[in-house]
Parts: sequence; structure tokens; C-alpha cells
Amino acid sequence: RRDLWRGTLLLLGQPAEETLGGARAMLEDGLYDRVTPPDEVLAQHTAPFPAGMVAHAEGPVLAGSRTLAVVFEGDGGHAATAHLAADPLRAAAGLVMRLPEVAAGASGRPSVTATALRAGDTGHPGNVLPDRADLLISLRGFSDPALDRAAADVVRLARAEAATAAPAPRVTVTTVSRSGITVTDPEVTAGVRTAHRSAFGTARVTSWPPAPATEDFPLLTGAGAHLHGHGGIRGCYWMLGATGPAQWAAAPGPDPAAKLRALPANHSPRYLPSVRLTLQTGIAAMVTGALARLGQGAGEE
Repeated sequence: RRDLWRGTLLLLGQPAEETLGGARAMLEDGLYDRVTPPDEVLAQHTAPFPAGMVAHAEGPVLAGSRTLAVVFEGDGGHAATAHLAADPLRAAAGLVMRLPEVAAGASGRPSVTATALRAGDTGHPGNVLPDRADLLISLRGFSDPALDRAAADVVRLARAEAATAAPAPRVTVTTVSRSGITVTDPEVTAGVRTAHRSAFGTARVTSWPPAPATEDFPLLTGAGAHLHGHGGIRGCYWMLGATGPAQWAAAPGPDPAAKLRALPANHSPRYLPSVRLTLQTGIAAMVTGALARLGQGAGEE
């Protein structure tokens, strides 16, 4: 259908998206030196709402994030003399319990979640205090300054928890990953949304509220200019429904809102996209969106 469009098209299968490293790795490997830097980047991601539908946001689509690794290190010891040991496990557990303080207060504060805690060895008889506790903490929010303040609060609380023990365990906090807020360009999004409504019908194109999931996609747009030097790249990012009819019908709840709350989310072991409907709609949505944007140059020199 080359008569319908003019321009350069690159199809990109983004690697390592879940670890927030794939976009940066491609750019640092010279992605925009190997190909013509794009004017626009279009992307989509599955989500647990009915397959056959797409959803567009007005403004932010996904949150920015910080992932912090907190390490408490002590001397270890015996459970019989725990009062004499610098106990990293107690400090880590104390920090987990205080994390709600970071998210409390003014509206718009980031969410703060402990996602992993590892300490000790369950194979020992239970009388050994570990000499190290490793904690991962995820921060999600829609303001970079707020995320930075929340990260600083976690550092302060980690040091405070370490200081409560005598002797005190040592503590280090490292930022292991970060991502920007995914915000789509209004003009590009309006064009793609219109094309989707024309292709699918208005009933299959819905709205998307800002979600606390996160992405490294913004680095491929002008938000990643510090990596690739091209500040004018605009982006459009929409969500692709993946829940099949049988799973939707079986979801408990008297109305669609209740069913959406009950459906297994991405990363759940029960997350079960409808392969046929998701692939068909996803391919059609991407082709339709690309043609809508590339068609802007058809017939022009």
C-alpha cells in the first residue's frame, strides 16, 4: 500500500523493557546513528481489559519510577545474644514498616513498595543472625521532583532504622533503575486515536487513566535527547486490550469497573491474554496508526 504513505518506517521490537534497560542500551549502541532519527515513535502495550479494544490517554499514560537497592550489613551473631549483634534483618524489616510514611501526606506523592527482602538462610536451625539483608524498593509517581524527594526520604529512613540498633548495621542505598513519565504528544495522539476510531468503531476505542506502571519508552522520544541528541521526537503510546471473552465473562463483578478490578494484572501467573484477538487487534492498531501518520506526507515532496 505504498501509494498511501511516504516516509521511512522502522519496526522495533524493544528488548529488556521490563528491566528498564532496553531502550537505553539500543540508543547507546547507536540506534539513531544507524537509522534516520524518527519524527515520531508509536508504541503499544497489553493490559487487562477486553481484547479487541485500545485505550488512549489524555496526558500522562504511565508513571516514572525509581528502583532502590538497600543493603544493611552487620556482624551476624547468635540468636541467644541478639542484643549484642548489629542485626541487619531487624533494620530492614523496620524500614519496610516505615515506607508508608514516604507516601503519606500531600496528594500526588509517589507510591512506595518493598518488592523483595532477602536475609539469612532458611537451611540453618534458626539460631543464626544474618550478617546482611538486601531490600528492593519501587517508587512510582507522576512528578520527577516528587520521586527524587521520595528517594531521599527512603535514604533518611534507612539510616534512621540502622541507627536505632546498637551496634548499628551499615547501610547503603543505590538507585538500580529509573524511568521517566510516559506522556504522549497531544497532536500525534489525536491523529492516531481518530484513525483507530475509524478502523475499529468508537465503542472499541476507550480512554486510559494515568497508571502507576512504568516504561523506558520515553527515552526513544525527545525525552531521551540527553542520550541521542534529538529533542523534537514526538511519541504516541496506547494500551492494547488482552482479556478474551471467556475470561471477561468469568470475571466476578456486577459491572465493567468491578470486572476490571478483579482481572489478573500483568505479571500475575493468571494473566492470560487472548492470543488471537490480541495479535489481530495489535497488528491492526499499529498499522492503522502508522498509516495515519505516514499518510500526512503522501503526495508531498
